[in-house]
Formats: sequence, C-alpha cells, structure tokens
Amino acid sequence: MAVTANLTVPDLEEAKGFWSGLFGLSTEMDLGWVARLTDPVTGAHVQLVTRDATAPEDSALTVKVDDVDEAWAQVQAAGVEVVHPLVTEEWGVRRFFVRAPGGTVVNIAQHHV
Repeated sequence: MAVTANLTVPDLEEAKGFWSGLFGLSTEMDLGWVARLTDPVTGAHVQLVTRDATAPEDSALTVKVDDVDEAWAQVQAAGVEVVHPLVTEEWGVRRFFVRAPGGTVVNIAQHHV
C-alpha cells in the first residue's frame, strides 16, 4: 500500500512550477487536470488536482492498494460512506472514493492491468 497527498490547486502549470522549481520534483504523470510530481532519487511525491475528471468530489488522499475489489468488498461490508463508486477509468486506474470520519474524501485505487 502507498499513500499520496492530493493537493487541490487552481492552476496546474503554476503549481507544477512551484513544486519542481523549489523542490526539484519531476513530472511523472500529467493528465491535464491531475499531475504527479516525484523526487527522482527518493520517490517522494505529491499529486496536484485542479478538479477530478469523473468524481463528484475531489479527494484529499489516494491510497494505492494491491486488490481494489477486495478493498471495495471491505468498505461495503463495513458500511463506509461511498462518495464515488468502483469504476475503471479510461486512464488505467480502477478506483472508488470513500468519506473517512471527519469528512476527508479518500481515493482508493489500483492500476488496472
């Protein structure tokens, strides 16, 4: 499992410039509405989001899991509030969103094979 902070930004290019210029992070992925910038040495990263392309709310965190279907079953069994249902996105990610206690929206995702 890995956890990535998702920072909501109004201007993706401006935010990318800040994170790459000040911290030396390189753009690993950029879909126009979301970009992940990563330190090439340590792998530390941040994800910048202007507005999620398909979900009704933006997420504060992405939790990458090995088996998203198993995570989905656990969430349903536990009665956790689902914000965005389990879907396979066109950019190769299978994911769903839940609301954690306190209101934080969490994106639970697995790269689709």
